[in-house]
Amino acid sequence: MAAPHETVLLHEAVDALVSSPAGLYVDGTFGRGGHSREILSRLDEKGHLFACDKDEEAEREALKLAAHDKRFTFARDSFAALPELLKARGLGEVDGILLDLGVSSPQLDQAERGFSFQQDGPLDMRMDRSRGESAADWIASASEQEIVDVLRDYGEERYAKRIAGAIVKAREESPLTRTAQLAAIVRDAHPRWEKHKHPATRAFQAIRIRVNRELDDLADLLSLALSVLSVGGRLVVISFHSLEDRLVKRHFRDMSRGPQLPRNLPVRDAESGAQMRLIGKAMRASDSEVSDNPRSRSAIMRCAEKLA
Repeated sequence: MAAPHETVLLHEAVDALVSSPAGLYVDGTFGRGGHSREILSRLDEKGHLFACDKDEEAEREALKLAAHDKRFTFARDSFAALPELLKARGLGEVDGILLDLGVSSPQLDQAERGFSFQQDGPLDMRMDRSRGESAADWIASASEQEIVDVLRDYGEERYAKRIAGAIVKAREESPLTRTAQLAAIVRDAHPRWEKHKHPATRAFQAIRIRVNRELDDLADLLSLALSVLSVGGRLVVISFHSLEDRLVKRHFRDMSRGPQLPRNLPVRDAESGAQMRLIGKAMRASDSEVSDNPRSRSAIMRCAEKLA
C-alpha cells in the first residue's frame, strides 16, 4: 500500500510565497495538493491560485479541488509552458510561483509507475503517461554513448560507462521492460556500492530526469519567470538533488548580481542591473520534519523576489 504523501516544507514555502491575500499565485507542481491547499487557506475571496502538473493522478485530485473552490484553476501540463497557460486563461502577471521539484511519494510507491527500483513494475517513469517515450522505449533506442552521458550528467554516476555497457549487452539478449530487470543489471555491473544506498539509485534518477525533461523544464521556467512575475513577486523552489539546486542557486545568484562590472566602479544599487533579490538563506527541513518524513532530508528551498 502506498504511503500517504507528506508535503515538504509546507508552511515555510507558503510563508515565503504569499505576500497578499488578494494575490494571484502559481503552484507549478500540484502533486497531491498539499501546498495548493495551504496557499488557498491564506487567500481571501479576491485571491486566485493557478496550478499545473504533468501527472494524471495529480489532475484528478486537482479537479476535485477546483469543483469546490472557484479561486482555483488547474491545467495538466508542464510549468515550462506557464506563459501560454496563463494567457489561455486570461490571467496576467502573478505574485508568486512555487515549484516542489522531483518525484512524489505516491509516484515512487506505485510499482505500476515504474519509478522505483525497489518494486517490480513496467519500466515507464513518465510523469505524464499520455505522451512521450517511456524509460523502456528510450533504453531500447538510445546509443551506448547516450546512455553513458545521461547516467553521468543526470545521475552523477561514476561508473556510467560500465553500467551503460551492461545495459546494452542485456538489451541485445532480450528487451528491458521491467524495473526489476534494470535494477538487477545495474546492481550486478556496479563495482562499488555506497553504504545505505541501492546501487541503482543514481541510474534510476538519471533515466527519470531524461524521460521527463526535468532539468530542461526547470531551466525553461527559470528563464521565463521574470516575464510572468509582477514586481515584488516571488519565485520559491524546493529541490531534492544537487543538479536541481545548482541550477536554481546559480540563476538566483546571477539575477541578484546583474551584469558583472569592474570592481570599485561607483554604481548605486538601483543602477546595478540586478533583476531579483534573494529572500533569506537556503532553507532545509527541520529535524522534526525529517524525523516524521525521511524523504524531506534532501530538500532545500530557495526564494528570490523580482525587482522593479
